[in-house]
Amino acid sequence: MRTGCEPTRFGNEAKTIIQGDALTELKKLPAESVDLIFADPPYNIGKNFDGLIEAWKEDLFIDWLFEVIAECHRVLKKQGSMYIMNSTENMPFIDLQCRKLFTIKSRIVWSYDSSGVQAKKHYGSMYEPILMMVKDAKNYTFNGDAILVEAKTGSQRALINYRKNPPQPYNHQKVPGNVWDFPRVRYLMDEYENHPTQKPEALLKRIILASSNPGDIVLDPFAGSFTTGAVAVASGRKFIGIEINSEYIKMGLRRLDVASHYSAEELAKVKKRKTGNLSKRSRLSEVDPDLITK
Repeated sequence: MRTGCEPTRFGNEAKTIIQGDALTELKKLPAESVDLIFADPPYNIGKNFDGLIEAWKEDLFIDWLFEVIAECHRVLKKQGSMYIMNSTENMPFIDLQCRKLFTIKSRIVWSYDSSGVQAKKHYGSMYEPILMMVKDAKNYTFNGDAILVEAKTGSQRALINYRKNPPQPYNHQKVPGNVWDFPRVRYLMDEYENHPTQKPEALLKRIILASSNPGDIVLDPFAGSFTTGAVAVASGRKFIGIEINSEYIKMGLRRLDVASHYSAEELAKVKKRKTGNLSKRSRLSEVDPDLITK
């Protein structure tokens, strides 16, 4: 097995960016060393990334993904949490495997708005599944008060508790349910980066605030546009991000304000509607060419 590049580290204890293969670099991390993991690995659903198609041999892809999950379990602290998201096609396999290692606490649906051409011969997908899981089912971080949302009610009267003397307003905030409505990142948004599968900052903020505390270490083994890192650092957490693509590494260096040998011009934000960077397919093929469907 060969890696796509020699591993390079940037940053310090508070903000660490590792350029290298996810699985290889995960194996180098100490056991039980991180508090929260957010993983958004390749989906392998045939998506086109500027002409590069995700199309790996399914059995090899699943084996590789399961090995990544096992390494994530190893590096996660006993009281830590892990979130993993993937395609609706892959999630049943992931769910079954994760039950062997973790306790699954929530099966979350990220529901987003529609855009572009929709399916005509079946029901088009308008959500992505996310698993929230823990090592210790009875002892883990969950800061519900940090992520409260407005509770919807159809009656103004229902907002007042008349059983108390004097009557008092009901608490009109609640912990969110497992259906999360966040719009996908669009070109005109300030947070937009030149990355084909960028996740919204609001989604990562909910995860990080709920399942970690200030000073905790957050790990993203597929850092991509480094949204996880940007939100983690802004929220007072430490961050470790692994990414093999040099263009995405530059995004991380800029977004996390980490010193490097790159010039300011090389790190400047470039907004394009389509990315010419390495896709998830090519990133995985750099690890093992046999993973690609011939």
